[in-house]
Amino acid sequence: MKHFLHCMLLCALSLTLVTGCDQKPATVPMQDTDILHENEDLLTQTIIYDVFTPPVASRIYVYTSLASYEAIRFSEPGNASIAEKLHGFGKLPQPEKDKAYNFTLAASRAFFTTARNVKIFSVDSLKSHEEAVYNNFKQRLEPATFQRSLDFGDSIAAVILARAKDDGYLKSRGKPKFLGSNDPGKWRPTPPDYQDGIEWCWNTMQPFVMDSAAQFMPPRPPQYSTDTNSVFFKGVKEVYHIAKNLTDEQRLIAKYWDDNPFVIEHSGHLMFGNKKITPGGHWMGIAAIAAKQTKADAVKVARTYALTAIALYEAFISCWDEKYRSNYIRPVTVINERIDPAWSPFLQTPPFPEYTSGHSTITRSAAVVLSSLYGDHMAFQDTSDLHYIGLQRHFNSFVEAADEASISRVYGGIHYRVSVDEGANAGRKVGELIVSKLVK
Repeated sequence: MKHFLHCMLLCALSLTLVTGCDQKPATVPMQDTDILHENEDLLTQTIIYDVFTPPVASRIYVYTSLASYEAIRFSEPGNASIAEKLHGFGKLPQPEKDKAYNFTLAASRAFFTTARNVKIFSVDSLKSHEEAVYNNFKQRLEPATFQRSLDFGDSIAAVILARAKDDGYLKSRGKPKFLGSNDPGKWRPTPPDYQDGIEWCWNTMQPFVMDSAAQFMPPRPPQYSTDTNSVFFKGVKEVYHIAKNLTDEQRLIAKYWDDNPFVIEHSGHLMFGNKKITPGGHWMGIAAIAAKQTKADAVKVARTYALTAIALYEAFISCWDEKYRSNYIRPVTVINERIDPAWSPFLQTPPFPEYTSGHSTITRSAAVVLSSLYGDHMAFQDTSDLHYIGLQRHFNSFVEAADEASISRVYGGIHYRVSVDEGANAGRKVGELIVSKLVK
């Protein structure tokens, strides 16, 4: 990636941090639901600190959340396994009959063991909290129950990690760079940093629910054309016109949903990075808000995280399959070459092809799943980004939030309207498939 190593070195000196490894000594709440929420929140902070790409972040969320659910579901009778309904998982371990367990402890153990082994870099930032969780339970449980619970969590994590080992991730790390194409209408690296395309073979990841990455392949995007009356060029001019006339509200919406995990800022010859929540992390935060607002019990909290993470993970696979199939040109490239050489979008264009919109796909998928769990008309105050960018917004439903996230990419000048519309349509199909197989 051009300038990447240079930028990372500068980040060490000039990064605007939202979190860090030198955290205060951990304190552990007593309520089971609070422990689960704290675990997920710390994982989000670690993902931000480690600057994982959005697709990779979704993989971390999905395995850790599944591990947590598969352990804690035994705290109440009758809760079916989710993993056993997914591709690639075998039978999950069962607790011994007539033996005492603390399944919140087991869930925490499964969660952290999985997190450490799906390539989290900053394991030390998890360690103090993890140890505090264990010490909290150790003071309250009989030694045999304490150890049995830890062992059960490890047995769950082993099955989850066996699936992760063969999901295609390690093989994908050896991929060559994707530098795009100079052919008309095809994506090539975009200003200001001209980075190579990230995660270009993410469609080789093994889905959990979909039959294949291409199961919900969108229709072909408008054919590239320099004819100003063509469908394609009209879409380009729409982006340009909107960007030149943004209202304050549109700017706020674009900024609110940016969720770019690593924005490279430029000030003269100085480059520095701002770390922010990933788009998937934003929706894991919305899942937490829904669970807290409805006072969901511990099993439903864990189930909410797991199903939301599956929705995000599947949607990323689906979307990235299309991005590198169509390899569609970004608005900034066309506008700079054909309309206005000095124009730049309100948001920094992320380094991968345009069609379809990732935000639109993953947010609609997550919204469909959350609606199935908490209702189509659940109003909520989205404070999931408050800690990171100081903003919050109110929504009357999950789909309303997803719709706003989707159109924000047009306001930001980084997507055509057709790409957000078709992304949302594909995401809806992904979410509906997950609901049909795992919820209803």
